[in-house]
Formats: sequence, C-alpha cells, structure tokens
Amino acid sequence: MNSYIHIRRRHFLQVAVPGMLSLSTTLALGSCSKSAQNTASSTGINPSDIKTKVLRMGYQQAGDPVRVTGVLEKRLEPLGIKVEWAQFAQGPQLMEAMNVGKVDVGSVGETPPIFAQAAGADIVYVVGSKRTPETGRSSIIAVPPESPIQKLEDIKGQEVVFQKASASHYFVLRALQEVGLKISDIKIRSMPNVDARGAFIEGRIPVWVSGDPHYALAEKLGRIRVIKTAEGLDSPGAYYISGRKFAGENPGLLKLVIEEIDKIEQWAANHRSEAAKLIAPEQKLSLDVAERVVGRRTFGRRAISPALIQDQQRVADLFYENDLLPKPVNISAALLSSDLYAAITPTTISQR
Repeated sequence: MNSYIHIRRRHFLQVAVPGMLSLSTTLALGSCSKSAQNTASSTGINPSDIKTKVLRMGYQQAGDPVRVTGVLEKRLEPLGIKVEWAQFAQGPQLMEAMNVGKVDVGSVGETPPIFAQAAGADIVYVVGSKRTPETGRSSIIAVPPESPIQKLEDIKGQEVVFQKASASHYFVLRALQEVGLKISDIKIRSMPNVDARGAFIEGRIPVWVSGDPHYALAEKLGRIRVIKTAEGLDSPGAYYISGRKFAGENPGLLKLVIEEIDKIEQWAANHRSEAAKLIAPEQKLSLDVAERVVGRRTFGRRAISPALIQDQQRVADLFYENDLLPKPVNISAALLSSDLYAAITPTTISQR
C-alpha cells in the first residue's frame, strides 16, 4: 500500500448496453428518469446540472465527521450520486491526487493549495474554515520529554521534521519569524506525520512539527513536550478545494455538499463527546484520544471572501519571499467567478 495514499473504497463502474432496449426497458428507464427529476427538483437542483454520478472526496487522518456520519451519502443518494472516500497522509498528497484527476473535492490547510497552484494544478478554493481564538491548539512544535531544548529559539541548527508544503510548513516558518529566526536556520527533513510519529515517540526525532491525531497519541504515551502551538497564528485556516472543471460543471452539487459539511461540523462543535464516540472506532483510536482530537478541533465553514483571499495571498507571498516557491503565486487565479461563488455558497455559511 502506498504510504502516501490510502483509498478506503474504489468503485469502477462499467456500463454496457448491448443492442436496442426493449419497449418495457425503455418505459422503465423513463419512469426512473422522471423519479430522479422529481427528487432533484425537491433538492433545488436542476437535473441537467448534475454532471456526475460519483463524488470523490479526499480526507486526512484527523477524524472527519462528514465521512463517519455518512451525511453526504444520505443527501446525494436520492440524486443517484455515489460518494467515494480516499484517505491521504496529509494535504500535499491530497493535492497531488486532485491534480491527476483522482479526487473531486478535499479538505486541506492553507499551505497545500499554494504549492499545488505553483506546480500548475488547476484548482479552486470552494469554502474556508472558521477561526476562533482557540484555533491552532492541535498543531504543535514538540520535542521528546528528555530533550535539552526548552524554547523555540533552541531549535536553531536542529533537524526539524515535518511534511513540506503542508500546513506545518507555514506554521514553522511563522513561528521562527516570531523569534527572529529564518527557515534556513533549521535543518528540514520532510516526512509525513504518519511515518514520523513512531520515530518521534522512540526519541529519534529531535524536533517535530505535527498535529492531531498524532499529537494526541504521543501525548497519551507521555512521549511529547510541546514548546509551541499554532494558537494565535495568523493563518487563514483550512479550505475545501476542488478541481476547476468539476466545480464549474457541478455548482448545485457543491452547494449541497457545503451545506451538509457545515451542518455536521456545527453539530460536532456542539456535541463533541458524541462526535468523539463516532470517530474513535473509524480512526482506530481509544475514546480518550478521540476526545482530545475532537476537543481541540475547530469546526464550521466560512465563505470565500476578498478578506480571506487577501490573507491567503499574504501566506503565498511569505513562502515566495523565503525562496520556498519557484515563482510568485496569484491566489486570485484559483478562484471561481463571483456568480459561481453565489451559486455554491449556502446563505447559512458564515461570511467571516
């Protein structure tokens, strides 16, 4: 199994229609078509606007209440749309899969889409995430408990392990900037969290930039000492990203998807214990670890706005200024038209 991508389910549908349909088959198909039209109309989607029969969703390991609860499947099944889920080690791997057409929609931090855009991926920002004063508690820069490193400044000259082009990359860049250090002051070793966790717990990684559930698992074992969290970091937050072609062809579908994502995240924010109980078995986590993961997570969506894109542009510019991108990235080139954003953004979504 590829260590970068784990596809939980994969459906390949092949349809063959030999010869001419009989009259009874034609009538049956006509009846099904009328039923589908009625169902689509009840959801507010014009049947002609449905351009796909399969929605391929990408997710990461931190526990996704959208996937676990099956809300998308329940909402889209009456429309004849199946949902397939693909799990990824981190955001860069998800973006790579989207770039080659294997994922339609996926959730990543602020950094992966910037690097994907720099590499030529034709992606678009679909919806952002809410930010609160507590956002960032689940992202950490940490050392083993016995490490002599006591504060962030002490990591100068040290090997620091994280996945390049992930949200951790921006986190460590900004954290170093705050204490007067540059990214060139550390020795970067790029490794996905799922691969680095074991080595860190064994004390073989001096400095680790990571997040949940890996943070919570190391925490339970008493094998981690946090020297910096991402609380208060000026990150725009996470996004759901889509391929441009998919988004342009399926605005009605995307609106339903965003509605369901926001609704279940709002539920999870207000029912964290129940959400943890759902996520724990799916992620193969003990309940206490799942409760830590869910307890530190920020839930809820916000619309793509000029202010949000300005913040995202600031992140892209910082990467370029530090010679971490081969060329400047114009975030506005990865946006939909204002009409399309109006079509896909539910009125219930926060505008801030």
